[in-house]
Amino acid sequence: MRLMAALPGNMLTVRMFLSVFILPGALAHYCHKKPAIFNITAPNNIEALSGSCLEIPCSFIANHSEFNKEISIYGIWMKGTLDFDSNPNDVIFNSSKSVNTYPLELTGNLSENNCTTLFSDLNSRYTDMYFFRIENGPFRATSCAHPLTITVKDSPWSPSINVPSDLKEHQSVTVTCSAFTPCPHSPPQLTWNLQQDSLRQTEKNTDGTFTTKIQENITLSDTHDGYNIRCSARYPVIGGNKTAETEVTLSVSYAPRNTSASISPSGLVSAGSWVELSCSSRAKPPPRFTWFWISKHGAVNVSVGPVYNLQMTNMTNKESYFCVAANILGNQTSSWIHLKNKETGMQTVLASVVLLFIYLAFISLVSSVCFFKSKHRTPQQTQAEPDEDVTVQVPPDKTEELDYEDMNFFQRRSEAFYASMKDRGQEDAVYAQVKKSRPRNSSVRTVDSSEDIYIEMKQQ
Repeated sequence: MRLMAALPGNMLTVRMFLSVFILPGALAHYCHKKPAIFNITAPNNIEALSGSCLEIPCSFIANHSEFNKEISIYGIWMKGTLDFDSNPNDVIFNSSKSVNTYPLELTGNLSENNCTTLFSDLNSRYTDMYFFRIENGPFRATSCAHPLTITVKDSPWSPSINVPSDLKEHQSVTVTCSAFTPCPHSPPQLTWNLQQDSLRQTEKNTDGTFTTKIQENITLSDTHDGYNIRCSARYPVIGGNKTAETEVTLSVSYAPRNTSASISPSGLVSAGSWVELSCSSRAKPPPRFTWFWISKHGAVNVSVGPVYNLQMTNMTNKESYFCVAANILGNQTSSWIHLKNKETGMQTVLASVVLLFIYLAFISLVSSVCFFKSKHRTPQQTQAEPDEDVTVQVPPDKTEELDYEDMNFFQRRSEAFYASMKDRGQEDAVYAQVKKSRPRNSSVRTVDSSEDIYIEMKQQ
């Protein structure tokens, strides 16, 4: 009986000792001497921006039978170090409202094991190590094994740009710009040099923190290679905004572009001399160059590499070459280069000059002969020059042929001309020949006769 009577007293003494043991200020002895019966899930380290807020994601597990959700549960935040013996922790917040020296608010439901806390209007003096504690009737415990380190920064975080690796032309990819969001109640504003109406969304991470992001789908081409994507994050803080920017350069693979072939020296070259054929192309990865010669049977592979050195031979006809640039994404062919010996070219030029000279000499000879004939015409080709003209003029409106009376008129004029010549003592006979003709668009007509008409004039 005495033993049983003494037992409750001893138990009471032990329970009172535990209550005193975990009081604030005596935390060092509890964390060092007792096993952990209370753990929280929260980031080990978290950063905040001065002038903004910080949401601390937090949940806990109480492995003790005395933890009772049917009675009041209070959450307590303390700050300090792990050296509890020399620097005891200070209570800065108690959800019972007994202590609230820091701008904290417990937003989580402790009865659902949620200890999420909102830290408002931070500044650099709030940079420290923090511990969370639960008081629930007789159950009181502190998360000694899981301290939380908060670092307050004056400068914002640069956003991150996520681009898939191994980019290729014609590929459709999603580019994402994201920014750390310590205060989801006031997320950063994201902008970039891509499409400006990109939808902003704030997502919760697996550790309970938040990230704000924007996304854009892009169909890649060779023009995107080397393209700079810039994204900026503007954080709202008390008194204004704080902005940070990030830039990334795209690296896009593409098939050969602008493939061309050139020759040095250019122009005609002498037989036996060397020429250099060069091939260039824009491609990523760099292309492989192959040279081809055009034979009568088709293209023949003659060299590999961007440069092909060729010695000229005595070619009677021009030769043609081209190059092909190829990589894993495709290939492209250059235009043709035509080669011809200088001697062959000069022979062609000399032949052309000789032909031109012969042609000019022929034209000159024909012109001289015609001129000589015009100066030395025969008597039959030379008409007499009488006092009166013997040409018969036909009026423009007269369309019928000359009739018989016209012939008589012509005969009378001839006889008059003969008499005139006789009076002058002309003894020479002059023959005139009139041929039937009708020049185009002319008003002059001749006598309609199927035979030439000769007029003979001589002395009686």
